[in-house]
Amino acid sequence: MSLNKEIFVCLDCEMTGLDPEKDQIIEIAIAKFTFSEVLESFESLVDPLCPIPESSIAIHHITTEMIRGKPRIEHVLPTVFKMVSNHVIIGHGVQYDIEMIVRAAQKHCIPTNIRNNKVLDTLRLARLYGESPVNSLESLRKHFNIEDEGAHRAMSDVIVNMDVFKNLCRSFNRLDQVFSALSKPIMMKTMPLGKHKGRSLKEIPIDYLLWAAKKEFDQDLLFSIRSEIKRRKNGNLFAQAANPFAAL
Repeated sequence: MSLNKEIFVCLDCEMTGLDPEKDQIIEIAIAKFTFSEVLESFESLVDPLCPIPESSIAIHHITTEMIRGKPRIEHVLPTVFKMVSNHVIIGHGVQYDIEMIVRAAQKHCIPTNIRNNKVLDTLRLARLYGESPVNSLESLRKHFNIEDEGAHRAMSDVIVNMDVFKNLCRSFNRLDQVFSALSKPIMMKTMPLGKHKGRSLKEIPIDYLLWAAKKEFDQDLLFSIRSEIKRRKNGNLFAQAANPFAAL
């Protein structure tokens, strides 16, 4: 089927923090859409029944006062699951959002098969696209000249994310082509995190790469790190890269 005829859902959550073990959803937004229109949307603040840390408030500007008395997550999720149905889920680093939603559902004994839905992560699509210097949602918004939706909130991110997704899919005609392109690990040129964030993988010391290759990073980053290690070994650059005094 043509991409233009497919129905997708884009979702985003704001959290009390980044720890999936202890942090809670405080806002959730979802939109059901095609390439030509938004068919349905839903958003809600969520009362997590706990204070919101100042460090998180600084990012999304959702305060404890704003969520007090709002619906609890067990009252919001049934609407979300009904909209998601069996559609392909779109989002930026969306597996994290899905995992937080599943954890909340399990905590309140709400049945869901959302983990079985097909997923298209616009972060991976941006890596495949390769023409944006930074692959954050905000950087991609600027790269594609998408209108600023204002504060970093769930629905504003969903609106931007839908447009980013459409731009990243310009070279595809069918949904199966997109999944095929993402079925293999994507080679990354720069380190997206840690103390070497933004540096070319070719410039990063081998000791750090060997350490990073054992961490639980996503498949693209691990593939790229291990490929760089292999490149240096095959090019007889391994010992030299590990010893900065070898050329002296």
